[in-house]
Formats: sequence, C-alpha cells, structure tokens
Amino acid sequence: MLLQQLINGLTLGGVYALIALGYTMVYGILELINFAHGEIYMLGAYLGIIFLAFFTAAGLTATSLPIALFLTVLLTIIFCSAYGFAMEKTAYKPLRNAPRLSPLISAIGVSIFLQNYVMLTQGATDKVFPYKFSSAGFQFLNVNMTYLQAIIIAVSALLMLLLHLFIQKTRIGKAMRATAQDKTMASLVGINVDIIISATFVIGAGLAAVAGIMVAAYYGLVNYYIGYIAGIKAFTAAVLGGIGSIPGAMLGGIVLGLVESIGAAYISSEYKDAYAFIILIIILLIKPSGILGKTAEEKV
Repeated sequence: MLLQQLINGLTLGGVYALIALGYTMVYGILELINFAHGEIYMLGAYLGIIFLAFFTAAGLTATSLPIALFLTVLLTIIFCSAYGFAMEKTAYKPLRNAPRLSPLISAIGVSIFLQNYVMLTQGATDKVFPYKFSSAGFQFLNVNMTYLQAIIIAVSALLMLLLHLFIQKTRIGKAMRATAQDKTMASLVGINVDIIISATFVIGAGLAAVAGIMVAAYYGLVNYYIGYIAGIKAFTAAVLGGIGSIPGAMLGGIVLGLVESIGAAYISSEYKDAYAFIILIIILLIKPSGILGKTAEEKV
C-alpha cells in the first residue's frame, strides 16, 4: 500500500516540480512571483485537448497515435511559450523598475484575465481529454504502475535533468545564472538581460505546458480553474525547496506530491490540499529559506 502511494506521489510530484521550476526561475532572476504561471499550465491542458481533438477528427490518431501525441505536445509547447513571452513583454517588462507591489498586482491581473479568457472561449464546463489511455500497466516492486504513470514520471525526470544540464552547461544557462546574481554586472559584460529574462519565461512556460498535457491525460478532465490550485501548490513546492533554487523546486515538487498522496491514503483525502501547507509551515519554521534555499549572499 505504501509503495503504491509512493508511485502515485511521484506521478503527482513530477507535475508539481515542472510547474514549480517556472516560479523559481523567474524569481531567481527578477525576484518576482509570477502568479499567472499556473494559468499557463491550465492553457497547456486546454491546448493539448484542442490539438489532439483536431488530430483525432483528421484521423491521425487512428493511424499513428504517437505522431499525433508528439505534434500535440510540440504545438502546445510553442503556443504556451508564446503566451509566456507575451506575458513578460506586456505585463512585467514595463514594470521592471516599478515598486515591487506593482508587478505582483499585474501578475494577479494576468491570472484573472487568462482564467476568464478561457472560461469565455471554451466554456465553464469541464473539458474531456479526447483519448482515454488504457489502465493497463505492469508490476514494479510488487505494486501496480500504469504505463501512463511511468510515462509521466519518466518525462518529468527527463525534463528536469535536461533543464539542469541546460542551466549548467550552455552559454544561455550560464548567462541566466549570471543575470540572477547581478543584472547590472551581467549587462556590463555583454549579456543581453532582456533576452535572458524572456528566455526564462519561455522555458518555464514550455515546462508548464508539458505538465498541463500530462495532467489532462492522467485525469481525463480539465477546467479553467485548475491553474489556480496547481499554481498555488507549485509555488508552495518552490518555497518548500527554496525559492530561486532549481534543484530545490524539483525536490519541493516531489516532496509535495508524496505528502499529498500518503496523507490522502492514510489520514483523509478530504484534507488533501491542506497537507502541503502544513508541511510548508513546518519546514519554514525550521529552515525559513527552504530545504535547499540559501541566503541572498550565498545564492549561486
């Protein structure tokens, strides 16, 4: 039973981690909490349904489901990344030198706008994922794991590994780290800070898009409000691991998913959403900077 809940928790935690990475990357560079990031995840779920429904109507899923899924994921990432880019340019860049409260209010405004935009264009009722994945699976450590759970865990782990390597090994990743440390000095050594900030929003939006598709496929239903709940939980995961720390966001997301799954199974599923915040309070009382967080002077 415990191992089964660990598998369920890893599935959920991988999704939280992908969303939390967007929060922590933006905060690490701009010290801004992008409260509209959860809505990008919600848009990813809706766009995944829209694109896959189009390919299904065109008959592509009947002949080649993997190609249809690949195109769906690719198009969803492109569209959500475009939303993230537009969000940064229109809602945050003009307020970059404004008091900190101004971009925070702007983020909340964008979140409300995107929620209502989706509700008005797609309707207030739940949307059904156009393809129902089989519940078939395999035995892993004497517990049942569906193929979809295995895919979600594997894709989440792969994306987190690729992001870590991207940040550590590529020129853009090094520029991101330099910009996070000191934007003024980074610009003096030739780094285009505006491009780096936009790239951060684009990458975070792409990860959230993948998380949205996987959740839509896993639960089979989405609505315009899922971005708010998932966004708050992912923000909690980012703070839990250490806001501004990429490994911390990954760890926080996994811990959050495990706590929710185990708490729902052994205590009560009615308080599923509360367990995450209880753990957050405990961690912050013990270590206010989060599990892997560092003070501003130590942050790398």
